[in-house]
Amino acid sequence: MCVRDGRGPIQTSAMRRAMKELTSMNPAPPGAAGERVVRAAMRKTMWRILPFLLFAYLVCYLDRVNISFASLEMNTDVGISDSAYGIGAGVFFVAYFIFEVPSNIALTTFGPRLWIARIMITWGIIAGCMSLVRGPLSFYVLRFLMGVAEAGFFPAMILYLTQWFPREKRAQATATFFMAVPLAGLIGSPLSTWLMTVLHGVAGLRGWQAMFVIEAVPSVLGGIACLFWLVDKPAQATFLTEPERAWLVAELESETGEVSATYRHQHSILRTLLRPAVLYMALIYLGLEFGEYALGFFLPQMVQSFSDQFGTHLSLMQIGLISAIPSAVGVCCMIFWGRRSDRAQERTWHIVIPTLIGAAAIAASPFFSNFFIGMVLVSVTAAAIYSSIPVFWQLPSRYLVGTAAAVGVAVINSVGNLSGIIAPSLTGVLKDATGTYSAGYILIGVFLLFAAGGTLALHRETHRAPSGEPATSVSRASRSEV
Repeated sequence: MCVRDGRGPIQTSAMRRAMKELTSMNPAPPGAAGERVVRAAMRKTMWRILPFLLFAYLVCYLDRVNISFASLEMNTDVGISDSAYGIGAGVFFVAYFIFEVPSNIALTTFGPRLWIARIMITWGIIAGCMSLVRGPLSFYVLRFLMGVAEAGFFPAMILYLTQWFPREKRAQATATFFMAVPLAGLIGSPLSTWLMTVLHGVAGLRGWQAMFVIEAVPSVLGGIACLFWLVDKPAQATFLTEPERAWLVAELESETGEVSATYRHQHSILRTLLRPAVLYMALIYLGLEFGEYALGFFLPQMVQSFSDQFGTHLSLMQIGLISAIPSAVGVCCMIFWGRRSDRAQERTWHIVIPTLIGAAAIAASPFFSNFFIGMVLVSVTAAAIYSSIPVFWQLPSRYLVGTAAAVGVAVINSVGNLSGIIAPSLTGVLKDATGTYSAGYILIGVFLLFAAGGTLALHRETHRAPSGEPATSVSRASRSEV
């Protein structure tokens, strides 16, 4: 999953290709010497920041959704129904919603290095304690505590990326970081089911209990490593030379100045919360995240349901391997789509097009009585969602800076993560009520349509004048990203 050399943690060949592409895109100061400074600054920043963030979010996401694999045995062992499982999966996001904004405000006080380390260590400890679940109540309590511990982690990552990567590189940098989500499925699906199989009975533990304990360890170790590896801001980056550091700081400050000048009337926290653009983005993310979490928490059970429906018996390992297929497709698509969005400097249609394709694919899946076609359609939907989300996260930095950015990103992520409450709960209830996941598939399609419509509405809103000013006051750079 992760190896090291002198430069730090290195991930996959796909990531190495993404790094190479990123370092070749940035505009340089005049002259060959200036170009060398820019390329060196971005290359060092990429390799210092992105591998660690990818690793951190990978283990975060795996600890968040590995209950989907545990549920194949845990639900029967401790008496948890599909509805109770869906509620328990969603309780995590109740805590996440409550504590996310305070967590991101604390981030601006303590700095990313300390706060991200705190989050990783505490959530890792609680993730290991999931092995102690004895019934629905303990399941709910531990999931809630996990949400409290992890609150603010994802928006902290997004905010951190905006503080290190110029606008021209940000979508692909975010896509590289967000590879953690499909990689968690690609690696975690077979890994989790393998651990459940081979560790069953070791030290008197059931397979799912051993899996929770083993998969919690990287989070704690990663939190400790964070204290020594991350740097709070570019001005403190000793891994850059003085010219490289000066260029990066100046480039980022110039972009921040553009946003501050354009939206100078809207820096207070209250105004941030009430801005139409922030509300639009929160609702768009709600639609995107519904699809991600419905698939994330129920995909192994959906695969098992497919196999039962078509008379195919699958072992735990086979379910894990098949569940990894949508993630593999997602990894390939999201890097290509983020790169394409950065090159075109266009965001709206790079969100709308994949969400429409994903909505059509998942809504059509119940109408095909073929296992292969069903998995193809689910994979298309997963790829569409994974491709849209990194592009979506380029929108907040157009309007928000400083503390307002920390609060705005946290608000958007908090509202979006309400889907973590709604999606698994509704999916579980609909499955118990109808006996199939067909209604759940169609509901995912509806929410993706909602996200596409919200993106078009945001596009229209951003072409209006901010705070009553003429539309021409919006910077050309900002408009080009819409």
